[in-house]
Amino acid sequence: MEMQMQDESFLNPAVKATLCLGSETHTIEACKGILSDQLVYIKGESMSVLKEFITKHNVPNDVPDEIVSEGDADDDDDEAPVIKSKKIRTEK
Repeated sequence: MEMQMQDESFLNPAVKATLCLGSETHTIEACKGILSDQLVYIKGESMSVLKEFITKHNVPNDVPDEIVSEGDADDDDDEAPVIKSKKIRTEK
């Protein structure tokens, strides 16, 4: 009976991961090999899922990060730009 329980424990995954990315849920299980091999497998599959998710939901490059409104450009004309002078070190 004890041997049967040990055999059943090898059938169940020792490592299981669930990734919830927005509305998507991905479950990854590793059933074969020793624990370290299962962890390496889970890491690889997780990275693959994340890569696919990022590629699928990536924003196009031509969209600017900040929205510049026309009202902001008029405010900048009233202020004089601050000019910092650089100090030059001379040897004596």
